[in-house]
Amino acid sequence: MQIGWKHSPAVRWALMLLFLLLFYFSLAPHLLPKTYNIELNKPIDRDIEAPVATEDKKATLAAQEAAAERLEPSFSIVALRAESLLEQIFTRLEQLNRDDQVTEQNKVNIYRNELPQLYNDYIDRFVQKSRGEGDYNDTLLEDLAAAVKSQAYRIPEETYYKLPSLSSAQLMEMRQVALEIVKKLMSDPLREAETARTKVAELVNASSLTERKTREIVQELARYAIMPNKFLDKEATNEARVKAKENTPPVMIKQGDVIVKKGEMITQEVYDRLAELKLLQDKRSYWPQLGLLLLSVLLLIVVYSYVEKAGSMTGDANKKYNNAQLAMLLLIFLLNMLAMQIVELTQTDAMPYVGYLAPVAMGTMLITMLIDVQLAIVSTFIFAITGSIIFNMDSGRMFDFNYGFVEAIVSFAAIFSIHRAGQRSMILKAGIMASLFGSASILAILLLGELPDQTAMIMTVAFAFASGLLTAVLVIGLMPFFEITFGILSALKLVELSNPNHPLLRKLLTETPGTYHHSVMVGNLSEAAAETIGANGLLCRVGSFYHDIGKTKRPSYFIENQTNMENPHDQIDPQLSKSIIVAHARDGVEMLKGHNIPKPIRDIAEQHHGTTFLKYFYHKALKEAEAEGVEPDFTEDDFRYPGPKAQSKEAAIVGISDCVEAAVRSLRNPTVEQVESMINKIIKDRLDDGQLSDCDLTLKELDKIAHSLKESVIGIFHSRIEYPEDVKPKERAQ
Repeated sequence: MQIGWKHSPAVRWALMLLFLLLFYFSLAPHLLPKTYNIELNKPIDRDIEAPVATEDKKATLAAQEAAAERLEPSFSIVALRAESLLEQIFTRLEQLNRDDQVTEQNKVNIYRNELPQLYNDYIDRFVQKSRGEGDYNDTLLEDLAAAVKSQAYRIPEETYYKLPSLSSAQLMEMRQVALEIVKKLMSDPLREAETARTKVAELVNASSLTERKTREIVQELARYAIMPNKFLDKEATNEARVKAKENTPPVMIKQGDVIVKKGEMITQEVYDRLAELKLLQDKRSYWPQLGLLLLSVLLLIVVYSYVEKAGSMTGDANKKYNNAQLAMLLLIFLLNMLAMQIVELTQTDAMPYVGYLAPVAMGTMLITMLIDVQLAIVSTFIFAITGSIIFNMDSGRMFDFNYGFVEAIVSFAAIFSIHRAGQRSMILKAGIMASLFGSASILAILLLGELPDQTAMIMTVAFAFASGLLTAVLVIGLMPFFEITFGILSALKLVELSNPNHPLLRKLLTETPGTYHHSVMVGNLSEAAAETIGANGLLCRVGSFYHDIGKTKRPSYFIENQTNMENPHDQIDPQLSKSIIVAHARDGVEMLKGHNIPKPIRDIAEQHHGTTFLKYFYHKALKEAEAEGVEPDFTEDDFRYPGPKAQSKEAAIVGISDCVEAAVRSLRNPTVEQVESMINKIIKDRLDDGQLSDCDLTLKELDKIAHSLKESVIGIFHSRIEYPEDVKPKERAQ
C-alpha cells in the first residue's frame, strides 16, 4: 500500500532536519562570535556585519551635507517703497517744466542725467538707512543694491523728449495713475522686476488716462520705478543649513548591518574600524559552531522525543502526530522565532525592556488550539530557552533567564486560558490573562533585584502588558490562515458552528424538528465513539448536526418528520422515492457550500451514506414490476447512494451512528442483546459492503466503536431498553 506524505518517514526526517536548521540559524546571530581574519590592502571575501551599534562618521557627514542641500534657500521680502522714487520723479518734472528759463533741449538733457541719478540715490539711501536701523544684514543689503541696480529699467530716448511738454495738470493726473499701478504691482513678492513690468501696459490702458502720450509716458515711468523686492538671504540660508546639520541625527551602524561588503578593499581606515569593533582575530575557531549545533540537536531531541512518544507519555496509545501536524508545528515555531527576532532588532542598551514586547505566547496559543495542550507545554520550554538567548543583552553570558522566566509564565497563562476555548473572544481573554501574568512576573523580578528608575519600571511593565494584547491580535489573525492552509477545523471554529443559532441549525430545528432531534442523537453517539479511538469527537458531533441538512428541502419525505400524516412514498414510484432520498446528501452539500461551511463537515454530509443500498425501495420496485408482469429495467446499483464512500474515520463513524440511531428508534422495546446484535450487524453490513474500504479504520477500532455505541445507546434510551431478567434491580437503576 502506498504511504501518503502525511505518514512518510522520509518527509518526517526532512521536517526534523528543518527543525534543526531553524534552531541553529535562529540562535547563531546571538551565540557565534563575529571575528574575522583580515589582511590590509586585500579584498574581503565576505560581508562583515556590525556586532553592536556604532556611529558611521562618514555617512553622518554625508547625511548632514544632504540635509543642508535639501533645505530651501531663505528669501527676505524688503519693503522697497518705489512710490517714493516715483514721487521724486514727478516732483522734479513739475519743477523743471515750470521753469521757462531752461530750454526744452536742456530739459531733455537734465532728465536724461537726473532720472538714473534719482534711482541710484534712492537705492543708496535705502541701504544706508536699513543698515543703520539693523533691519537687514549687510550681505542681504549688498545683494539688494546689486540686484536692483542690475535690473534697472532703461527709459527709451524718445520718452525724454516727451517729458518737457507735459503740463502740471497732465502730470498730476499721470502721478495718481502711476502711483496706483506701481503700488499694486509691488505688493507681490518680486524676484524679477520684469515679471511685473509686463503687466504695466494693461493696467495703464485700463486707467483714466485718455491721451496716448500720457499713457505711454506713465508706462515708461512705472516700469522704471518697479524694482525687485524679494532677495536671497545668504546669511539666513547658511544659518539654517548649519542648524540642519546640527539637527541631523548621527547615522548609526545597527547591529547586524553590513559594514564591509564582499570584495571591498581593506584600507587602513576600514581596518581601524574593524579593530575598533573588535572584529579581528588571528585564528578562526570552530568550537562555538559545534557548541551551537549540539544545543540545536538537544532542542530537536526534545521535540522529536515527545512527538514520537506522545502516546506513551500521555497514556493515549492512539495519539500520534502526522507529518501535516509536524509541518504546522514547524511553521508556528518559525513564526514565533521570527516575531522574537523582529522585536530583538528594536532592543537597545538604553531600552532592553523592549524584549518583553515579543509575542512569545503566540506560538503556544496556536499549538494549543490547532494541535494539543501537551505539545504546547513542551514547546513553552523551548521558547523560554531560545528567548533567553535571543533577548540577552549581556555579551558576558549566554542566557538571560529574566526573559525566559517571563516567557514561560506568559505562555502557561495563555495555554490554561485558551485550552478549552469555545469562542474566538476567548483568545482576547487569554491575551489579557497573558498580559496580567506577564506584568506580575516582571514586577516580581524588578522588586527582587535592583530597582530601576520609575520611567524604566513603568515602560517594562507596559511592554509586558502590551505583549499579551499583541499576542491575541496575532493569534486571531493567524487562525484562519492555518485553518485554510492545512485544511483543519480548530475547536474554536467547530464550537462556533455548533451554536444552535446558526442559520442552518435554526432552519433544521424549525422546519424538520424530527431530523434535528435525530442529528443531535447522532452527534452524541458519534462523539463518544470517536473519542474511544482517538478520532476528532468534536468534528463528529458538529458534522452530525449538519449531516442531514439536505432533508430540509423535502422534509415530509423522511420518516422522522412524518408526524400525524401519511407516508408520501406510499403514493409514488419507488424509483422517484429513491431519487428523493439520495438527493438529501447532495442537497446538503450545496446548502453547506452556500453558507461557507468548512469542507470536513461537507464531506461528512456527502459521505455518511457512502454507496449504501436502499433495500426497501428496491424490493418495492421488484414487487411492482412482478405485479405488472414486466421485466425490471433496473439493477441494485440504481438503488444505491452516489457516494463517495467515507474517506475519513469521522465520516465513517457518523455514518454508522446515523444507522444505529435510526435502527434503535425503530425498535419498540429493545433488549440489550438486541441493541448489541443490531450494532454489530450494521457495522458488519457496512464492512461487507465495502463502505469502510476508503477510510483507515481497523477492526480493533471498529470493536471499540461498537462497544461505545452500545454504551451510549443504553444511556440515551435507558428507559426503553429491556434488561436481562438476571440483572439486579440496583444494576438496572444505574
